[in-house]
Amino acid sequence: MGAKKRVKTFDKKLLHWFNDTIKNKFLDKFMYYITNLGGGWFTTGFMMSLFIFGKNKMRLIGLEGLASLTLSQIFVQILKRSLERERPFNRFDSVNRFNIVLKDYSFPSGHTTASFSIATVMALNFPYIAIPVLLIALLVGTSRMYLGVHYPTDVLAGIAVGVFSSLIVHFQLIDYLKRLMIFMKLA
Repeated sequence: MGAKKRVKTFDKKLLHWFNDTIKNKFLDKFMYYITNLGGGWFTTGFMMSLFIFGKNKMRLIGLEGLASLTLSQIFVQILKRSLERERPFNRFDSVNRFNIVLKDYSFPSGHTTASFSIATVMALNFPYIAIPVLLIALLVGTSRMYLGVHYPTDVLAGIAVGVFSSLIVHFQLIDYLKRLMIFMKLA
């Protein structure tokens, strides 16, 4: 069996486990709500609130989060439009759809990317909350498979893009963000 076929088999089996095998009424509601923590409104709103209402370090963390989100979502859109992977609920009739209709592509998961982007920023700045924030981000990624809108490899790629973007911003661009805040007289 070739590598591509093994990945497809892995994707299909793990997707089925998350989307069907563990399906129950509690998770149906829980996953539907937890997935919103990776959505654009929540992630952008959370970082904007830190930037607007925070003082000094919190304001910088808000700006760092916004920069990380922006960079990560640029990567997501380039990959989605380049690879054009159909979503699982469009490919398999057996996938539980949860009345979700999305018209964009599947790879990588934007919600997972955003949640890991923010979780990584928070973990880098506040190491004592690293485990809880990364677990919440992992729940967002899991919810995307549970809801049948992403394959496991979409979620894994979202984790990688989110973490990578945050590391770039935190270790390579933070000095520029600090200078921007001084220039804007926000520091």
